[in-house]
Amino acid sequence: MGDTDNSGKPTQPTGEKSPGNGRPRRPREGGGNILMGRPFGVPVYVAPSWFLVAALITWVFGGQLDRVLPELGAVRYLIALFFAVAFYGSVLVHELAHTVAALRFKLPVRRIQLQFFGGVSEIEKESETPGREFVLAFVGPLLSLVLGGVFYLAMQPVEPRSVPGVLLAGLMISNLIVAAFNLLPGLPLDGGRMLRAVVWKFSGDPMTGTVAAAWTGRGLAVAVLIGLPLATHAGGLSRGEGVSNLNSLTDALLAAILAAIIWTGAGNSLRMARLRARLPDLRARRLTRRAVPVTADTPLSEALRRANEAGARALVVVDGQGDPTAVVRESGIVPVPEHRRPWVPVGTLAQDLTDGMRVSAELAGEQLIDHLKENPATEYLVVEETGEIYGVLSTSDVERAFVAAMAKQSG
Repeated sequence: MGDTDNSGKPTQPTGEKSPGNGRPRRPREGGGNILMGRPFGVPVYVAPSWFLVAALITWVFGGQLDRVLPELGAVRYLIALFFAVAFYGSVLVHELAHTVAALRFKLPVRRIQLQFFGGVSEIEKESETPGREFVLAFVGPLLSLVLGGVFYLAMQPVEPRSVPGVLLAGLMISNLIVAAFNLLPGLPLDGGRMLRAVVWKFSGDPMTGTVAAAWTGRGLAVAVLIGLPLATHAGGLSRGEGVSNLNSLTDALLAAILAAIIWTGAGNSLRMARLRARLPDLRARRLTRRAVPVTADTPLSEALRRANEAGARALVVVDGQGDPTAVVRESGIVPVPEHRRPWVPVGTLAQDLTDGMRVSAELAGEQLIDHLKENPATEYLVVEETGEIYGVLSTSDVERAFVAAMAKQSG
């Protein structure tokens, strides 16, 4: 509830491919969720699961209102629905705190999503220092604590057994619960990221911090699964109240859901950290295909003959001064029948170079992935720091290397 996700989420660099043309396109941003707005330029989505939780909160809080203010009648459910919306408004403020901090540290935020049991801010890059990681994680629970204090102060002049009094009390308690839950020291919660930052600071290794916080998160998941039903059961017995089978089942179900969320999030954090540790193996220099320069009017058959003689697997179109102007697309060569190749100039199969299609041979790891994501194409011209042509980088080669890295870290 209210945690952030800044695992970097390395994805295949150019997203999905549209059928038929081999050209990359970005995945659908909303993914079936409802866009609510773009504060600070970051889209906020509501997942369909939110409506299920809102209905559950409305039903539970409506029952509490009936015990405190029975004269409300059926109107209590309308008030309870207002509470559910206001509660998720508080969760949104929690997530916006993470977002503002991330933007302040120049970390891109893909989106905020309100969903089952809270929200998540999808921060696309890792913090550069443990100090920033700690601050980025802490601001969310801090804002929830501040909101709890604001609602407490607003309660003071209000009659407790009134609609405003009950609403303010509920929002105060819920924000304190959000803050306390998120401060638990285990990934994927904010407290887990704070623990990760502390271990990272003392060990000097972010991976060590991630492992410690992820395993603490898994231990926390087991504790929630076992401890929450036992605690609520013991609380009912200490008050001399019988605990119905329905209440026990509800407590166990809630504990199982929370434990599953924490366990899964901790495991994902661990897997992504291991993958990130392997990302430096993705080096532009290692993945680049050797290329031969040809002029735009060179017949395709002649260009391929030169490439075969040189042991090259790519073609770069150059002008009269030898400066590169375009890259011949592999997807354009394949459909050309062999008997037509002497009559097809390579310039007709080439893609003009843009600034984003020039990749330094020194790029590696997340920097390489980020560059390809920001400048989608099928081929890139790889150049030395001097500007000399090194070769051509194919998106398909990067994707295969990325999949291989994923297979190694999951094996």
